[in-house]
Order: sequence, then C-alpha cells, then structure tokens
Amino acid sequence: MSRSQSAVTMRDVAALAGVSLKTVSNVVNDYPYLKASTRFRVEAAIEKLGYRVNQTARNLRQGRTGLIKLVLPELRIPYFAELADSIVTEAASRGLTVLLEQHRYDRELELSLLRGHGSTQVDGVIFSPINIGPADATVLQVDFPLVLLGESIFDAPCDHVSMRNIEGAAAQVEHLLTLGRGAFAVIGLNDQPTVSSSTLRFKGVEQALTRAGIALDQRLIAGQSPWTRSFGAQAMAQLLETGLKLDAVICLNDTLALGALYELVRQGRRVPEDVALIGFDNIEETRYSHPTCSTIDPGGPAIAHLAVEMLAERIGLDEGFDLALGPREVLVDFELLARASTLGA
Repeated sequence: MSRSQSAVTMRDVAALAGVSLKTVSNVVNDYPYLKASTRFRVEAAIEKLGYRVNQTARNLRQGRTGLIKLVLPELRIPYFAELADSIVTEAASRGLTVLLEQHRYDRELELSLLRGHGSTQVDGVIFSPINIGPADATVLQVDFPLVLLGESIFDAPCDHVSMRNIEGAAAQVEHLLTLGRGAFAVIGLNDQPTVSSSTLRFKGVEQALTRAGIALDQRLIAGQSPWTRSFGAQAMAQLLETGLKLDAVICLNDTLALGALYELVRQGRRVPEDVALIGFDNIEETRYSHPTCSTIDPGGPAIAHLAVEMLAERIGLDEGFDLALGPREVLVDFELLARASTLGA
C-alpha cells in the first residue's frame, strides 16, 4: 500500500532520487546552481511520491509564521467585507494566511493593536484605522511590517495604500451635471475635525460644485451617523421632508445610497426621472438594486493587491526588494460606473 502524501518526507524523496537531503532542499527552495539532470531527478521523485512542502516548518526555519493580520473597522459594512475577501485571496496566492480583527471604531483598540498587541504572532499587519490621525504618526513607527489603508492619516512612517476620494467625489458631481441636474443633496458628511473618507469626499463635491458655479444648500446636507442603509433611508426621508427642491442625491458611500434609494421609491419618487442618485465604493449590491445604482469604483481589488504585495515585500518574501526603502504612498485610480439610478433604463 502506498504511503499518503502527508507521510512522505524529504528523506523519501532523497532516497528515490539518489541524492542528499541538502540537494532536495535546494530544489524545493529553487536554488539556482544545480545541474539540470539533478533537478529533473528530484522533481520526478517529488511528483511520483506526491511530496508536499511543510510550509509551517519552512516558515519557522525562515523565522516566519506565514500569518498576517488584517485589521478593519467592521465587516458589517459591505465595502470592508469585500475588501477583506480580496485581501484573503491575494494573501493565499502568496502562501499567507490572514487573521481578521475588527476595531469597531474604538480608538483605544486601534492604538493597542498598533502598539504591538498580538503582532509578535504574525509576520505583518494590514491596518485600516479610523480614529488615528496625523498627531499619532509616532504610533505607526512599529517594529513589524505594516501597511496602512484608509484616509485618516497621510505621510505616515509606513507603506500606505489609499483611494482618490476627492477626485472620485468630484466625478460624481460632474456626471450629474452632464445630465442637467442642478439641485444637489449630500448624504454622509461627518463634520468631525479629523481627516476621513467622508471629509475628503465632501471636499471633492464642494470643489466640483464651486467650479460649476453652484452653491450647495446647507439644508440639503445630511450626516452624523454611521454609513449604513438605515441611516441612508432616514437621511433621505429628512431631506424630502424639508420640501426643498432637489433633483440629485450624492451619497458618500453605497450603503447610504441603497438606503436612500429605498426611501425615494417608498415615497413614490421616480429614480432617476425625479431624482438621480449616485453612490461610492462599487459594492456588489449596487449591480442588483432596482434601479441599479450608479457609483464610483475606487479600485478595491487593486488596493488589496497592492497592500498584500507591499507587505510581502517588507516581510521578505520577494527577493531583491530593498528593505531599506522608505515609506511608500500609493493612490489607486478610480472609475465612474454610470447605471440606471442616473441614466435611467
């Protein structure tokens, strides 16, 4: 009876190929200076026996765990759930396993995680803070590989991947202007003093409206709550109750847009004939709402790919990468996806 793959050892491969354990190790680790005939014999023995590298043992020998940590605000928000899925997939392609943690907008937990809580058990961390700002830059000077996501702090002492919030929000406005809209409402502004996706996107909206010579009625700005469907619906209801003219609604994320869309339809407003609506993030649900929801695609898969790639480089998985290279900051490109909520059927 043949041995199972899990029971096959490097010693078995060496015996079948007629080489030393060191030679098998060199083949497994892709050592370049080997005779082609020797490499062929070892690879043939590996295939015949079904040998699989013990990745855990290999990582330990290299001083690694093969684990990385992903810290996000909360997975109930679809954008973060989809981002986590993309990061897990990217990490798996590099032989890495992802441990997920949620800070749930708790500043003390964010700081605790960055001060090293649990970091000794992983090779590196991808971190998306909300409450850590420019004044906390020294907290990011950690002794483990760290890649920052989000918009709460820029010019950080670590690698940083973020999206073009200002430009994307400006594109929301410009799209609606081309459709002849002129009475704008905005849902999702958080007027806290810290920099955030909310403040950056609102800045983009204001800049685009100013260029168009349109003044935004402050009574048509709704915010001060988490970016959820329920608040999107509540905010939309409050805006309609004002009785003020509005023919375009800019939502600063897609979950707000889906809630606002629900309320518009519930109150008998035609979308987009009476009110055009656009969101931001391109979560999957926007492709299946009725009508389908126009949105800004901020490049989520690209963000995931870059974050994992940069972390892998810092961990040392990519040979040739200069670990002395200073912090890198990358802005991912966006795309406007015009659908039925602005264009109609």
